[in-house]
Amino acid sequence: IKPMKERKNTKRMFSKLCELCKLSDDCPSKYGEKITLKHHNLTVHYFCLLMSSGVYQRGDEDEGIYGFLVEDIKREIRRSSRLACTVCKKKGASVGCNIKSCRKVVHLPCGIQEQFIFQFTGQFPSFCREHCPTQTNSQPSCPSTPLSCSICLEFVEPVLSYTVLKCPCCHSSWFHRDCVQHQAYSAALFFFRCTICNNKDKFQQEMLRMGIHIPERDASWELEENAYGELLQVYQRCDALKCISHKGRKYSTQEGKWEILRCNFCGSNGTHRKCASLKLFETKWVCDVCRPAANGNENLCRNIKSPPSGTKEMRRLLKRRKSSLHSRNTPGEILHTLASQISKHQFMSVVVRKDGVFKAALELLRQADFDPHHSLKVTFPDDEEQTNDMNNGNLQRFPRLLIQDLQNSVLFEGPENKKNLALNSQAVQEDFYFDAGCIIALSLIHGGPPLGFFSEALYKCLFNFPRDSHLTVEDMGESLCAAKIRDAQSVKDLKKAVSSASDYLEVAGCLRQINSLSDKQPLVKDIVNFHLVTRMQLPLKRFRDGLNTLGLFEHIQMFPEIFSDLFCYPPAKISAHTMANLFFVQFSDNEEKKKKEIITEGFWRQYLHDCEEGRCATSLEDILIFATSKDIVPAMGFNPNPSVSFVHSLSSVGTVPERQPCYNKIVLPVATTYEIFKKHLEYAVCQYTLMQTI
Repeated sequence: IKPMKERKNTKRMFSKLCELCKLSDDCPSKYGEKITLKHHNLTVHYFCLLMSSGVYQRGDEDEGIYGFLVEDIKREIRRSSRLACTVCKKKGASVGCNIKSCRKVVHLPCGIQEQFIFQFTGQFPSFCREHCPTQTNSQPSCPSTPLSCSICLEFVEPVLSYTVLKCPCCHSSWFHRDCVQHQAYSAALFFFRCTICNNKDKFQQEMLRMGIHIPERDASWELEENAYGELLQVYQRCDALKCISHKGRKYSTQEGKWEILRCNFCGSNGTHRKCASLKLFETKWVCDVCRPAANGNENLCRNIKSPPSGTKEMRRLLKRRKSSLHSRNTPGEILHTLASQISKHQFMSVVVRKDGVFKAALELLRQADFDPHHSLKVTFPDDEEQTNDMNNGNLQRFPRLLIQDLQNSVLFEGPENKKNLALNSQAVQEDFYFDAGCIIALSLIHGGPPLGFFSEALYKCLFNFPRDSHLTVEDMGESLCAAKIRDAQSVKDLKKAVSSASDYLEVAGCLRQINSLSDKQPLVKDIVNFHLVTRMQLPLKRFRDGLNTLGLFEHIQMFPEIFSDLFCYPPAKISAHTMANLFFVQFSDNEEKKKKEIITEGFWRQYLHDCEEGRCATSLEDILIFATSKDIVPAMGFNPNPSVSFVHSLSSVGTVPERQPCYNKIVLPVATTYEIFKKHLEYAVCQYTLMQTI
């Protein structure tokens, strides 16, 4: 009976379910270490714990489970027990998509099945299939022979997807996701690198971004029993041309003239001290093979250090974060973060002449000492004397005019607000595509307006978003030959359309024999791909490189969804409601003053509505310019946020509203009637507008 009871207890122990995912599987490479706390009757997978959205590490390394306190884990189990998994529909889903607007929650195994991406770095975010990060194929290849996975050497289709990844460094390594994850689990942190170009840092960063887990331990082959046993076997043989030891070349003593010294560099050759005529105090010897390379480098071996294990340090950095179910990033916040790289004490001068702002920007980029980390100081031809207020106004005016010139340049083609990159030989030769990307990055990060003129096709080609969309003939703009082929209703019409465009199709590599109407769709697809992607590879690559000034492209690539409106859609016309919400109203602490200010704040809102209805001499844009020196809300938003404050009649400021553009603030005098308020505000705004036009 006792052995049977022991078997039952053993079976019960091995069948314990993870409290978070409800599976009993013990697969460290897939779910992490399965950990059981017997005193608390608690079993969890480590990855389930890491990826859970409502728990974080608050304890020390030796507390709870690697710093996750037992009370916090139980609280997370209770929280997840109320959430239904969007995949299996069962309760207990603890992993949520990191995008704020997405409500998908899953168990970790269900997320793996549904192609979620789990990032084992930083805040340990998770992303559903719709919002997960993607790779961009900046150098798509058209191999004549099938490509193979650089790890398993089996066939791999060179199309980026969840299951197929690409090395970001050498652009020639393609991997199956399962293969690269297996390699990462085996090689671990210090040996995981690209199998082709051997890059480590950039490769690891990209694989972490794409959801590959890299264990922070020694490589698996170093964890085997007696893994370093061979290192204990030192070379013990005298390789002198003539060994004078009577006991043979392998005879050695601990010290004295018959001690064998090994080469100080290779360690693969040795000699008796006596055979090499070495004194007893000499401890270094170099063999004949290493001597030519070692001359002048006697201290080389002192500088060679093996990498530290680093396991404790890496564990210390694990998931030290506050609970966050969703990403809080917005384009404005990301642009503000990038703008923090710009020095406020170093300036680059931009002189705008009669040949325009685009020419001035190109001259800036061509300067030998150009540094994107410096602030800009812009001067226009009509500037007689440069003041701080004038420079602030120029900094707002310059990016706006620059973007207008850029979208109307030879680098872009297509209808307004739906521009594609145009192929221009001079632009390729002069590298204008890189300049254009750099100009856009600088404009956005320096507080410029939203772009709003990219076509969705161009955004797709640059950032591979939306992932499920396909390029169409409409994305090509005015392409008559492609439209004729697409609209052909019979084989005769199709052959006629192909014949009329045969020269173009031959150059594009799309010319083929037409046998039936079923040949039409593949042909149209190839034409679209050639026109928008293949022939534009170099311009697109250089444009991306320019966009990555100050790291902008990499951040957009991480969050392409939230940036699409900024690039592809013109900003909505400003309204009274938008303006009222844009300006924060600062009231006085004194109750008597506050009552008067509340009345004036009502006048302010009424005035905004009158401007929108056209019942005032000023427009909403005029008021925005008066307060901030900008006629449109910048892509990164305002910093600081626009505000309204009040001044009472006893103040020396007087009754005319004042502007404080450095703080994006309007100071309004307290008024007793709307007519007085309107009169004073109109006068101040109109006077400023008039001064700007002189």
